[in-house]
Amino acid sequence: MSQTPSQVQKSTTEKSRPWLFRTYAGHSTAAASNALYRDNLSKGQTGLSVAFDLPTQTGYDSDHVLSRGEVGKVGVPVGHLGDMRALFDQIPLEQMNTSMTINATAPWLLALYIAAAEEQGADVSKLQGTVQNDLIKEYLSRGTYITAPEPSLRMITDVAAYTREHLPKWNPMNVCSYHLQEAGATPEEELSFALATAIAVLDDLKEKVPAEAFPAMVGRISFFVNAGIRFVTEMCKMRAFVELWDEITFDRYGVEDPKFRRFRYGVQVNSLGLTEQQPENNVYRILIEMLAVTLSKNARARAVQLPAWNEALGLPRPWDQQWSLRMQQILAYETDLLEYEDLFDENPAVTRKVEALKEGTRAELAQIESLGGAVGAIDYMKSRLVESNAERIGRIEAGETTVVGVNRWVEGAESPLTAGDGAIMVVDETAERDQISRLEAWRAERDDSAVSKALADLRQAALQGTNIMVPSIAAAKAGVTTGEWGEMLREAFGQYRGPTGVSRHPSNRTEGLDELRAEVDRISDKLGRRVKLVMAKPGLDGHSNGAEQIAARARDCGIDITYDGIRMTPAEIIQSAENENADVIGVSILSGSHVPLVEELMKLRSESKVKHIPVVVGGIIPDADFEKLINCNVSKIYTPKDFELNRIIGDLIQLVEVNVE
Repeated sequence: MSQTPSQVQKSTTEKSRPWLFRTYAGHSTAAASNALYRDNLSKGQTGLSVAFDLPTQTGYDSDHVLSRGEVGKVGVPVGHLGDMRALFDQIPLEQMNTSMTINATAPWLLALYIAAAEEQGADVSKLQGTVQNDLIKEYLSRGTYITAPEPSLRMITDVAAYTREHLPKWNPMNVCSYHLQEAGATPEEELSFALATAIAVLDDLKEKVPAEAFPAMVGRISFFVNAGIRFVTEMCKMRAFVELWDEITFDRYGVEDPKFRRFRYGVQVNSLGLTEQQPENNVYRILIEMLAVTLSKNARARAVQLPAWNEALGLPRPWDQQWSLRMQQILAYETDLLEYEDLFDENPAVTRKVEALKEGTRAELAQIESLGGAVGAIDYMKSRLVESNAERIGRIEAGETTVVGVNRWVEGAESPLTAGDGAIMVVDETAERDQISRLEAWRAERDDSAVSKALADLRQAALQGTNIMVPSIAAAKAGVTTGEWGEMLREAFGQYRGPTGVSRHPSNRTEGLDELRAEVDRISDKLGRRVKLVMAKPGLDGHSNGAEQIAARARDCGIDITYDGIRMTPAEIIQSAENENADVIGVSILSGSHVPLVEELMKLRSESKVKHIPVVVGGIIPDADFEKLINCNVSKIYTPKDFELNRIIGDLIQLVEVNVE
């Protein structure tokens, strides 16, 4: 029988092993990222967590038009086997546990990883690690999909079936609820949407592996979750995850062995709550959020990676990442946490909260099931996330939710941590040109006939429904590039644009908007039509929360909106503004590519019929870049500190009125 909190005694058994210590990292080039990885490993990191840049994540080469400004910005560019070799140079892959945060191109990056490991002489069957490989959440919250949900689901299970046979220690899928919370999900939505995704994958995987092997494959499915600032609720959420997963795998799939029903998860704590204002406070937020996934032994993370305190400002420096790593090491090795059994078993408050979360999750799962499961319910889940995020932001604006340094206690001494030119890391501006030149050299030196045959075999596998991994590995060895692999899938399965979750119809949230609505009506009368906002996301950045919330709030204020979602070229944005007779253009970029993309957008605007239309830009934009954007004639610039949506909408209305006059 479990011990009550008052009876917990120090364990006489061996101290529990700590979780894997990881730092999510990658930038600029494969060589630069390799140096960073080896430095982090020398400081006590025990596993690698690879961040890939947006072209790599979305299946484009570095010289594609959509890749402009995105190369090496949010992760490392890996365009071919040569890049993968450089990324893991002097790192023995047979001995490493590597997590690759990759989804749409997961089969391809795993193929490159296998090819690189074989070149090192590794025994592929000993490779350990994870590919995230969760496409469902890409349609809901991150946007790095290549094609439609149905073929994407098939490729998820192709990877799983291949690893069962050839990489038995590899986790073939990491169901990712992290970005769901970043998109505004409630705990019940994070639980249910993630579990529904796992169910969809397992239902499909059942048809691809022998029945006797299926329970072990269930045991290879892992999760990647988020932990927010309400750490008691988050800890209870993790206990609910553990219990619901045990329930689903036993009742739905008949998995009898408890070790195959174990809920295995890694975590990165919440980045959504990191503030640009008083960013030093983020250190405390990160620590508290880490406690949610480490305090409860029965629901403890298997791997933890922590953001850096200054990620709301830009790329963290190696020192910032070291600081986050030290936070984990102090908890694991200086405290006595790992010497005790679970601290919360039979705690009545915890039990009540866990049961309430489970009840709400079961109800949401039933709704998703009625819509055809996770794939059929994508539009429904996306709209729920947009609504939940709007409610979250509304509570912060109204002061119902306190955020220290943002809507309370906003006055404070200037932080010395943010002083000086080196306060954040800036990607070398020559990195993109360097990557493209090496890509061109790679293409020039390879065997074109071998590449053509490999791509033809890949296309045939895609069309015939055979496992995509085998021709992907052959293509990796033949010298195929990431963009060629992605383009072949786009040709085979067709182009796809995911749902935005933003209805054109106003919501019921009109409280506090009367004054703004009246202003919109007044200016619309001057125009002789409704004020028109074209909201856009150029480039490959799929973080669409800001664009969605601006579009939704503008709509609720009576503005006519056009928001077509992610991955718009600057030319397409200007064309949309012309077609829609826009009065103002809003652009949201969070990947750090704001300067080149805005420069191109404004150049095209100056040559168009909408050259007089004001343009506003939002994103994670360092102060040093403000002058560059203003010199491009951008009318307004917003960063994460500008959380008051009503003020932003008010600014847009004023810009339109000035332009009308």
